[in-house]
Amino acid sequence: MTPLDHGTAVATETARLVAAVQHADPSTPVPTCPGWTLADLVRHTGSVQRWFTVLLRQRIQEPPRSRDVDLRLPEQPQAYPAWLAEAAAEAGRTFAENDLDAPMWAWGADQHARFWVRRMLCETLVHRVDAELALGLAPTIDPALAADAVTEFLTNLPHAAFFAPGTAELRAEDRTIRFVRTDGEDTWLVRLRPDGFGLTPDDAAAPADATVRATAADLLLLLYGRLDRTADAVVLDGDEELLARWFANSAF
Repeated sequence: MTPLDHGTAVATETARLVAAVQHADPSTPVPTCPGWTLADLVRHTGSVQRWFTVLLRQRIQEPPRSRDVDLRLPEQPQAYPAWLAEAAAEAGRTFAENDLDAPMWAWGADQHARFWVRRMLCETLVHRVDAELALGLAPTIDPALAADAVTEFLTNLPHAAFFAPGTAELRAEDRTIRFVRTDGEDTWLVRLRPDGFGLTPDDAAAPADATVRATAADLLLLLYGRLDRTADAVVLDGDEELLARWFANSAF
């Protein structure tokens, strides 16, 4: 997907989240985000969107010293959905007004403004799913979007140690995990080394030490901890200890 596609998808996913929660009880618990209510979920998503938008406007070239942003948060949680919609509209205007291929600091692998658009999309998508699950709905995810989000997750996870400290445990003597999309041709090969881990070019003919198979959407939910690896939708093969280490330490 291109940065423009990511920006369009931010608007679409936000609209779906707003539609899900706008008539729901804000105090509804969100089981996939323990301790959160729908109000917390919407406030978090809108806050992230507004913060990322500020970073994009400033096109920062070094890590920000503060996360203080004028959120303009309404006093009543019932007004949060409309506030979130406004955050997405503001983000969309910023996407349109800026060169998303311009160099910019980012915590992940891609040091360009487009990193933040794609990251905003993934945050919004996963939390849209959280909201729908909390409301007893059956979430659907576009397969191409899900596959792109899987790539984004696996690409950036090695850079996420400052808020995902468990990733420091993802070390091994050249062990590999292959993630296989069963509703398409995509595969992702993660290699664990003594000094770290990360995506590596995948020669599908070469064996991996462990393999995870699911649809693109289920792989995405699995990686984000929204689907348990024991679910019927997931097929695991190979080194069980390696898979246990991965899922115990890859929380994002």
